[in-house]
Amino acid sequence: MLALTITAELNGVTNLRPTDTQDAPFYYIFKVQCTSCREIHPNWVSISRFEQNEQSGSRGESNFVWRCKNCKREHTANITSPPRPYPTQSPAKPLKILEFDCRGLEFVAFKPDGEWLAEGTESGSKFTAIDLTEGDPGEWFDYDEKAGEEVSVTGVKWDIVRA
Repeated sequence: MLALTITAELNGVTNLRPTDTQDAPFYYIFKVQCTSCREIHPNWVSISRFEQNEQSGSRGESNFVWRCKNCKREHTANITSPPRPYPTQSPAKPLKILEFDCRGLEFVAFKPDGEWLAEGTESGSKFTAIDLTEGDPGEWFDYDEKAGEEVSVTGVKWDIVRA
């Protein structure tokens, strides 16, 4: 089992999470490595918890199926639960937001492409279409009309850990 963690400074917002519903699935984008031969796939790959792909030999289905070009082995990954929201914390601490059951592969890097959501801490204002790819590390700024203050997500760090 692997988990994707996030650490971020949330200012005026809470419950940061990807937009990930059946109607609007989030595609989690990773660099993947074969655990047999240690080959890293040259391209970024995407995985959605709502897609199922057939495994060869009719062994079932998985969210992600990959055959390593180097050793020719087939590997799979499944997202085991919906993403957890990241709450406002002081100081910011890593939180597992997504867990994977990986067979024969490891995710080694994450790219946060896609839309994220959050709510105003005091106002409950809904913020959508948050882009965490800007800046290094990721950052996002907006204004909460109800609260009358700037809100932000800064210092975003991603990590993939053993669950």
